[in-house]
Amino acid sequence: MLKGLVTAVHVLIALSLIAVVLLQSGKSAGLSGSIAGGAEAIFGGKKKGLDEKLGRLTAFIAIAFGITSMVLVVWK
Repeated sequence: MLKGLVTAVHVLIALSLIAVVLLQSGKSAGLSGSIAGGAEAIFGGKKKGLDEKLGRLTAFIAIAFGITSMVLVVWK
């Protein structure tokens, strides 16, 4: 019963992790992205706001995914 609940939570976390990663904007788009990224680093054009929040959310969800993965592996 409880293992089924943890498995369901794990699946929801996995789907959330996929969705959050897909919502993030790309850091570069080939050679032109690397040139523009270098110019942004020089002139201080770092994007804040939504991308930063999505990055933190991704880290939190990834940690939760790892924890539920370990719990399900250890569970016999």
